[in-house]
Order: sequence, then structure tokens, then C-alpha cells
Amino acid sequence: MSDDQSSSGSGQRSWMERLTSAFTSEPRDREELKELLNEALLGGVLDREALAMMEGVLEVSEMQVRDAMVPRSQMVVVPRDAPLEAFLPRILESGHSRFPVIGEDRDEVEGILLAKDLLRYFAAPDPTRFRLEDVMRPAVLIPESKRLNMLLRDFRASRNHMAIVVDEYGGVSGLITIEDVLEEIVGEIDDEHDEEEAAPITGLADGRYLVQALTPIDEFNEVFGSELSDEDYDTVGGLLLGEFGRVPEHGDTVTLDQRFEFRVTAADSRRIITLELHDLGAS
Repeated sequence: MSDDQSSSGSGQRSWMERLTSAFTSEPRDREELKELLNEALLGGVLDREALAMMEGVLEVSEMQVRDAMVPRSQMVVVPRDAPLEAFLPRILESGHSRFPVIGEDRDEVEGILLAKDLLRYFAAPDPTRFRLEDVMRPAVLIPESKRLNMLLRDFRASRNHMAIVVDEYGGVSGLITIEDVLEEIVGEIDDEHDEEEAAPITGLADGRYLVQALTPIDEFNEVFGSELSDEDYDTVGGLLLGEFGRVPEHGDTVTLDQRFEFRVTAADSRRIITLELHDLGAS
């Protein structure tokens, strides 16, 4: 064995001894543990992806449900008394697999609907005999303050993949899925419904368009030959936030210039994400 190889092996053993010691005896703090993990990266023992996941695990152990949940305003819900044909388009548009079933409002979550449970009604001779209460499953309620690592353990034990998040007064503040927790560890998980670098403006049909909220106003004006003002805002989303005077919820609408009717199709607690545009002036 060459001197270089001997020196390298000795250095690696030294680092491994420190890491083993850190796990067999309680580390003084998380920063010391993170320092050891970064040394492992520099030493070639870990790659960046593995380091990122290990750091994600450490972060998750300190996070609460409120840090990763889907806000109440962004929840895609199914009204308890709505007929199947009324909410089916919403299910197809969202691409989700689980939906809270609500009563009078979003504080009254009565169960969870799994999209796959609808399949048999399309195979049956009489799919019109659909009753939502026959297929919805019990909703699991958890507090905002629950630790994410504890929630992940519960998800694995119960094989449940969604929980409704409630605040200290019992009101619904959002929902969280097992995917939301895992994304805090491994990063964003894209599926076939996630769009990659979506076009700013996409034509649909009948004078309707899908518009990304970050579309610059001058680009929007160029496409539609309009003169929406960009004096106070740079993007379409910013302009509409000014019109609403608040962060809108899914389904909220506003009309600009007596020509453009915008409907919010996606938003979170801080911003608009996508919009459906109906060009009322289209011939």
C-alpha cells in the first residue's frame, strides 16, 4: 500500500471514528453533527444528495405541521351534498388523489374521498346512484403544533396519507399529506400532474386561456393587444392582487378593462399562482 493510500485510509478511519462516536454518544448539539456530515461530504464518504436528505431529516425533527401544511384557502374540497357530476371536473382538474368532504363550510370536514373509490360508479350499470357518504372515509384531525417526524411515524403506522390540520380553537387551518412531509426531506416531488416551466399563456378553448400569475404585464398586453397598466405592478398576478385587495382563494373572479375575466385556479396563502382568463372581447 502506498503512503498516499495509507494516509487517505487513516484520514477516513479518523473521520469514521468521529462520526461513530457522535452517534454512539449524544452529540453536544446539531451544529456539531452537521459539521461532521459536511466533513463526510468533503471526504467523499457522502454525496450532496445524501447530505441534503440527512439535513432534511434533521430539519423535519424540528418542524411542526403548520410549517408544511397546505393552507385552508388552497384546499381542494368536495361538498357533501353535491352530485357527482358537479365536483368531478374539479377532481380531474386538480390531479390529486384525496379530497376533504365538507358540510356547510371548510370547518366542517366530514370525511375524505379517495378518487379511486369513484371508479366503480363508472363501471356499474347505473352510476347515477352515487352516494358520497357510502364511499368517504374517516378524516384524521391533528393539531398545527404536531411535530413532522411524529406525523410521519403515524402515517406509516396507520397507512393513512392525509390529515386535516386544526388550530387551537378547533377550526380547520389546512391539510397535510405524507408527500408534503417527504418533500421536506428529499425536496420537491414532481408527478405527471406537475407542470415543468409552464408557458406564460396557454390557449384553451372558447376564448379562454391559462395564464401564469408571473406573466409580465407588457407580455400580456403584447399577446392580447391590450393596454393594462404596468405603472404600479410588473406581473399579472401583482395587478390582480391590487384589484382584489387581498390574496384571493380558488375560484375568485375579477374583470379588468371590461374585457378580461380572470378566475383564480391556484393560490397559496401569499400569492396567486395560475389563472383562467376569459377574453370577453374575443370574436
